[in-house]
Amino acid sequence: MSSINRRSLVTLLAATAMGLSLAPAKADEFVNILTGGTSGVYYPLGVGLSKIYAEKIDGVRTQVQSTKASVENLNLLQQGKGELALALGDSVKLAWEGDAEAGFKAPLDKLRGIAAVYPNYIQIVASKESGITNFADLKGKSLSVGAAKSGTELNARKIFDAAGMTYDDLSKTEYLPFSESVELIKNRQLDATLQSAGLGVSSIKDLSTSIDVQMVAVPEDVVTALGAPYIAATIPAGTYNGQDSDVGTVAVVNFLVTHSDVSDDLAYEMTKQLFENLPDLEAAHNAAAQIKLENAMNGMPLPLHPGAERYYKEKGMM
Repeated sequence: MSSINRRSLVTLLAATAMGLSLAPAKADEFVNILTGGTSGVYYPLGVGLSKIYAEKIDGVRTQVQSTKASVENLNLLQQGKGELALALGDSVKLAWEGDAEAGFKAPLDKLRGIAAVYPNYIQIVASKESGITNFADLKGKSLSVGAAKSGTELNARKIFDAAGMTYDDLSKTEYLPFSESVELIKNRQLDATLQSAGLGVSSIKDLSTSIDVQMVAVPEDVVTALGAPYIAATIPAGTYNGQDSDVGTVAVVNFLVTHSDVSDDLAYEMTKQLFENLPDLEAAHNAAAQIKLENAMNGMPLPLHPGAERYYKEKGMM
């Protein structure tokens, strides 16, 4: 072999070796979990799921994103800007149908179901100073109904409609996240807030330990008029400071949702690790105590992701 050929071979081998050394390792699978405001229930549950997935699913990196909750989460999933999201059942149904008034310009056809999780309770709380003791007393008062076009605000609109009322009956309507609503009530700039969340939500706990509050019931005839997916529910006495009796309200189930571009294996693992690590998730927030495998497909308004379906078949549920 000539010296020129030898040099060429050495150069080729060196380049090949360098190319091999610079080849990227197989990228980790990424799971961005879409939640809600940091003072709600979605966020701590998302953090809990993030830790479980990072520890239990090989090759997975996780991130938790704080959002405006249900409506934003579902639109982000459709755009592929998240792999898993928490969302209210009525928002999920409207997203699948493509309800423009609810914030979905077209049907979100990439959405796929993972599991029904825990119910959100509609929790209306007013300052004692406001004089509000029942739902009708909200007329002429100021109320925060949640971030605009959020799942909470969709709930508020439905409840007002079922009660034969509109936001026009209020002296002022604020469209604010939970924590900001609470701060305004503390500062006497707002009379009440409607929050759709798990029991024991930190925002209302904070408010009830800061000032005297009044929990406001949703009347039974309003519950009946609402119908599915709303169900009658009770906020048990003692859930919040100064709450001495049960308070009747409505609840709507939350769902964990993914999209069709998430691999079957990843969707399977996200479903499996959810149900096999519920005590760890409950440590993140006690709302997780209401998550039951036997209820996982109840009222699912979407097609299941094939990966989730595989897990439920393994468990003899399908």
